[in-house]
Amino acid sequence: MGACTVAKIVHETCLVIWEELVNEFIPVPTKEHWEKVSVGYNDKWGFPNCIGSIDGKHCQIKCPKNSGSSHFNYLKYFSLVLQGVADADKKFIIIDVGARGKQSDGGTFASSKLCNLISNNNLNVPPEKHLPGTNIKVPYVLIGDEAYPLKPYLMRPFPSRVLNPAREYFNERLSRARKCIECTFGILRAKWRLLGKDIEVSPKKAVVIIKCMCLLHNIIREKDGNSDVDYCNVMIDQRNNWENEGMDHPVRGANSLQRAKEIRNVFVDYFLNNP
Repeated sequence: MGACTVAKIVHETCLVIWEELVNEFIPVPTKEHWEKVSVGYNDKWGFPNCIGSIDGKHCQIKCPKNSGSSHFNYLKYFSLVLQGVADADKKFIIIDVGARGKQSDGGTFASSKLCNLISNNNLNVPPEKHLPGTNIKVPYVLIGDEAYPLKPYLMRPFPSRVLNPAREYFNERLSRARKCIECTFGILRAKWRLLGKDIEVSPKKAVVIIKCMCLLHNIIREKDGNSDVDYCNVMIDQRNNWENEGMDHPVRGANSLQRAKEIRNVFVDYFLNNP
């Protein structure tokens, strides 16, 4: 078959896979789903009231026509951004694909549907819950790195310039749990080698391919769990690097709400009393 015919078949197949299976393997989260995710993060990673770790991954594409530098990222290649939220088992809960590579993770989040839904309380997130073994209620939160803003529903590390032992320990606990999304991206990249080079189709078609890969990732995780070969290899690599990760990136343009600061300080005190 000719190249155009194969390209059409691949695109149509990816589109059908997404449309037919998305409601089963990346469904819109319900209140019960969020609560289950929170239990997983507390049991496996020691971070209560956490409903997911969030990060962005640049997916390399060929330069789109007439796009200028809008897709050219700080890594010096053209890309689309895959923003993902992962559960404690390294499966995608929510994905947002298609932001231009020039955007930062914080900018991608601010303009995403996820940000709009969660900030307006339209994402079925359960109400505040007591931290385990206490009478202190805090909201369910996402956790992200320094690129994300501090919000009542989104925790990020303390910058290095304001660290003390208590805040440093909070950063360590957050970093450990946040590795779930990094490992998710690592497994995705290891299994789908297309993510290691240019996706040589239009941005619109690339979005469909990336979404399909994320969906297939969840299906494989459901089937193979932690016995997946790519999972094991990525976890070995990640363990070798975790010890050396620093938290010394400064805050840029982060206007943290007072309520968000109060919530983060509650977590700081909780972790000090529950090492």
